[in-house]
Amino acid sequence: MLRIEPFTSPAARTLIAQADLFNESLYGHADQSPIDPHQFDVEAGGQFIVAYLDNEPVGCGGLRKAESPAPTDAGEIKRMFVVEHARRRGLARRILAALEEAARGYGYSQVVLDTGSKQDAAHCLYESAGYHRIPGFTIYRDRPGNRAYAKSLA
Repeated sequence: MLRIEPFTSPAARTLIAQADLFNESLYGHADQSPIDPHQFDVEAGGQFIVAYLDNEPVGCGGLRKAESPAPTDAGEIKRMFVVEHARRRGLARRILAALEEAARGYGYSQVVLDTGSKQDAAHCLYESAGYHRIPGFTIYRDRPGNRAYAKSLA
């Protein structure tokens, strides 16, 4: 089950902390992207989704209005994560599809995101969902391991 929740909800905070630990294990640090929790509020053109299995929060992902130097009229996908024991069940794909649908509802022409080079499963997910590589646009844009993606919503 997918639920729209505040970025600061207890379930979201728990999952984001787990995502940070995962990133630390891969890259030596948590995600350092500047985040204003209110960017994920519906009123700000955002959304944060938590996935549940048996009433346990097991995955999350967010949408916010992309900021320069990202392409104009884009929504940005952030904080996609599924806990290890819940992977390979299609949850990330469902979260991604729900965020894309929300982006369409806000009138974004495309969605963008970035991920690191060590996250092969993420690359496979995004590429199989119709995303293509673009130049980096986040604080990681000049790092060699950054991979940025976009998908047209037209």
